[in-house]
Amino acid sequence: MNNLTAKYLVEKLEAGAKAVNVRFTESDLIVELEDGRTISTPTLYYPRLHYGTLAERENWVIEGEGIHWPALDEDIRTADILVGLPSAESQKSLRKWLEKRKIQI
Repeated sequence: MNNLTAKYLVEKLEAGAKAVNVRFTESDLIVELEDGRTISTPTLYYPRLHYGTLAERENWVIEGEGIHWPALDEDIRTADILVGLPSAESQKSLRKWLEKRKIQI
């Protein structure tokens, strides 16, 4: 697949992929899109969501091409969920974030 084909596929995939609602099950992030699609992914793909409280998870804002969780300092592009990309956060960064949360508790 050449770069032009890949770019075309990404553009088609992202068309109508704007999030309009977010909800959670015990283990999944569920995103409703403006074109009527519903997509889901395990919260384990996004550790900050996985380890966040229900109140932190429910405090989200749609921003640009994705969703932002202010209390968790997490941003996820809708297109990343569509193609199954997990968080790119390093283990070092995640450990530091988890340790900081323990201090605040």
